[in-house]
Amino acid sequence: MDINSLLQPFQHFGVHLGLERIVKLLANLGNPHHQVPIIHVAGTNGKGSVCAYLSSILTEAGYRTGRYTSPHLVDWTERICLNEQPISSEQLCQVLLQVQAAIQQDEEPPTQFEVITAAAWLYFAQQKVDVAVVEVGLGGRLDATNVCLNPLVTIITSISREHWQVLGPTVADIAREKAGILKSGCPAVIGPLPSEAEEVVLTRASELQCPVIEPKPARQIAPGWAEYQTIDNTKFIKYPLPLQGQFQLTNSALALAAIEILQTQGWEISEEAIITGMANTKWLGRIQWTTWKNHKLLLDGAHNPGAAQVLRDYVDSLTPPPAPKRKQGGETTQQCVNWVMGMLSTKDHVDIFKTLLQPNDRLYLLPVPDHSSADPGELAKLAQSICPELSFCRTYPDLLPALEAAFTSTDNLVILCGSLYLVGHFLATTVQNK
Repeated sequence: MDINSLLQPFQHFGVHLGLERIVKLLANLGNPHHQVPIIHVAGTNGKGSVCAYLSSILTEAGYRTGRYTSPHLVDWTERICLNEQPISSEQLCQVLLQVQAAIQQDEEPPTQFEVITAAAWLYFAQQKVDVAVVEVGLGGRLDATNVCLNPLVTIITSISREHWQVLGPTVADIAREKAGILKSGCPAVIGPLPSEAEEVVLTRASELQCPVIEPKPARQIAPGWAEYQTIDNTKFIKYPLPLQGQFQLTNSALALAAIEILQTQGWEISEEAIITGMANTKWLGRIQWTTWKNHKLLLDGAHNPGAAQVLRDYVDSLTPPPAPKRKQGGETTQQCVNWVMGMLSTKDHVDIFKTLLQPNDRLYLLPVPDHSSADPGELAKLAQSICPELSFCRTYPDLLPALEAAFTSTDNLVILCGSLYLVGHFLATTVQNK
């Protein structure tokens, strides 16, 4: 059997938040999550890269480290890693069969996310990990990962308006759900939040008597290098920062604050392990430069307004721009971009377009394969109403003709974005064609 055929029967249950099903399923499996110390990471954006930093550092420090993240870009095995290596397809099939066998016929069937989450807990317990870095799937309070009563540390990276259809219409509602990962007396590392979200999170932390750490963003000291000031302000740590984008100064500081907390709890993590772990961190599909047919291409999810702003800030920071345009008379104008985009139907299309698009940009729209995609024709109308000064806007049936068109039309910077699933489709197609 393969992974897809094992997970397919659970796909039609969709997103169905609640802990009752996962708690029963884990109990049927012998409660493997009780055997795994965890760092629990929630947030609208940044949680994946924070998990990547943490697992890289802890692995470098010599700990047997699990990492559970979602979604995957190319393969289900990416979601469950041990010491930075994805679980093998054979091992994942094996634990999925064990999870499947533990589902009672007279109980409400679990969702696909609950099944893969249970498989991660089971694998980590069987592998006797020292620690697992666990990313929340959606929200926090009712997310299937939120079953551990005593995390080593919890982290909330950022909060903005995403998944409002499920989590609630306001940023405060969304913050309330994400604050659901906080546990009594457990240290909480909190990133920069909008004031209404911060108030909700800090109130909940106070109710639970959680020590709260709000680290300052690290400071860039050279290209690809940053400096972090420790929580007690007594020391600076200089480290390589391989992930692109200004927001990684914040994400890396959140990870290092969590590492400091672990050190106070007795975990042996040297400064050398921190520096090497940071240098070795990889996180695909987020402000990632690659090549396609010998052309430079920038990949990014940019699947919500917060992530779109991070990408826009990065594009604006590129100096010198890859292809500056000149008006008559020699005056340089802003860098124009060829956007190759597809988005899911559930996303905030208006705010993403408002954040990314600028006059004279070119837009190449396509559907996101195998997912609930927004209609490219509808997106084209929306984009042209939001930014009438686009110099080009057209739809394409799929990725390859859109990329071909984007690279043959101008010498603009070309960016593929709008959905992590679309980025994953590109990476899978690239791998298959090698």
